[in-house]
Amino acid sequence: MRRLAALLVLLWSASAHALFDDDEARRRIEELRRQVQATERAIVERLARAEDRGALLELAGQIEALRGDLAKMRGQLEVVQNQLDVAERRQKDLYVDIDARLRKLEQAREKELAAAEKPPADGAPPPAEAKAYEAALNQFKLGNYPLAISAFQGFLVTYPTSKLAPSAQYWIGNSHFAQRDYKQAIAAQQKVLSAWPEDAKAPDAMLNMASAQEALGDRRGAQKLLESLVAKYPASPAAESAKQRLAQGAKR
Repeated sequence: MRRLAALLVLLWSASAHALFDDDEARRRIEELRRQVQATERAIVERLARAEDRGALLELAGQIEALRGDLAKMRGQLEVVQNQLDVAERRQKDLYVDIDARLRKLEQAREKELAAAEKPPADGAPPPAEAKAYEAALNQFKLGNYPLAISAFQGFLVTYPTSKLAPSAQYWIGNSHFAQRDYKQAIAAQQKVLSAWPEDAKAPDAMLNMASAQEALGDRRGAQKLLESLVAKYPASPAAESAKQRLAQGAKR
């Protein structure tokens, strides 16, 4: 089309020199000039449209690439959100379990306080012993976990043969768990199982160990502990909690 425009310009120039004195020639020249100008404008417009299409095609390609990246990011976001949901459910289960144990603890505390006001029977903790245990337990309930650990450890040093010793050791483990020091929690609860395997706190200690294992990401180890808990202490409330967790794990 550019060659056509150039040819038309040459024809226009040649005609102008040959027919300059002829009115008809001048009219034709003027018409030819207008045609050339119109052709030039058409060429420019077509070239402009061609450039726009090229830019649009390039932009469309970039948009398509961005759409692909966005789709990948959405997929990754869904995976992360699913992981967060699972973690939240697990954390909720752990806190529900702790809350249930605290309610049981409150009932046991009331019984202990009532017993502390009476003369101690054979094997029952004396008032000073019960008060020391209660003071340590209050630190746990207030969320002062380091103080609770120190208080319970002091209790065990002062009253190593107390009937409350297994519970004191259990709450040391639970205090570590509340601080998310899961390895220390497992080690502390293992002492309950080693020293007092027949105590009522032993199955609770094993359940807390399973919770710590799961928090560390060792789901297989947690499952084995829960299965052992059900087998070893089948009649305990902790075994019922273990069964529920095992059932939930089977559904995942």
